[in-house]
Amino acid sequence: MAYVDHAFSISDEDIMMENSYTVNNRPPIKEIALAISLLVFGTLGIVVGIIMAYNRVGGDRAHGLFFTILGGMLFIPGFYYTRIAYYAYKGYKGFSFSNIPPV
Repeated sequence: MAYVDHAFSISDEDIMMENSYTVNNRPPIKEIALAISLLVFGTLGIVVGIIMAYNRVGGDRAHGLFFTILGGMLFIPGFYYTRIAYYAYKGYKGFSFSNIPPV
């Protein structure tokens, strides 16, 4: 038979005695606003960059390529954290507002 050490076990009584913690799963407003703004500005940067590259604004396609790359760098984290916030709001398993890092 296996040896079980009961000296460090936690019983239901111990859990009921300590009500000093509360679960707080409120949505982080500033972080979600930042994620949505990154998503919007990234999308605008990609669209404007493609239009600039197609119309050769500035004489060549380099300006449009720059805006497209910059828009992509803004779009990727914005989409990622907006998706986490949406799935946490909808209550999907494995998603929580605590997965969004604080600003």
